[in-house]
Amino acid sequence: MTEPEAPRREPRDLALIALYEADQRDSRPPEVDPGLPAKAVRFVEGVGGHLEELDEAIDAVSDRWRVTRMPPVDRAILRLGLYELRYEPKTPMAVVVSEAVRLAQVYSTERSGAFVNGILAKLAIIERPGETAGPASA
Repeated sequence: MTEPEAPRREPRDLALIALYEADQRDSRPPEVDPGLPAKAVRFVEGVGGHLEELDEAIDAVSDRWRVTRMPPVDRAILRLGLYELRYEPKTPMAVVVSEAVRLAQVYSTERSGAFVNGILAKLAIIERPGETAGPASA
């Protein structure tokens, strides 16, 4: 995985890297580097604290891929995106989805952006039924 692109996106990028590494080491809950920015720590601890329920929700909307069979980077991105949809209500739905797609485009495969977008779009409808996808600005 490469270094984060831009400082304003750094907490998500750093959280993704930590979640990916924890997944590869099968470290549950994920170890949190105390040097991470507070927002990245919140993301890592939040995903780690809700891992089973996040995976169940992702499995429920994924037609062909179980979470355990997904590429590890995509799995970490989806967990992070769903965590934000559920537990970070001040972050607009459009921002959550667009940031997850950006992470997939930067850190995963050519097709991962579309895959992540499709799964998170389904989850967004369930998690935030009254929210519309307005202009993204985080």
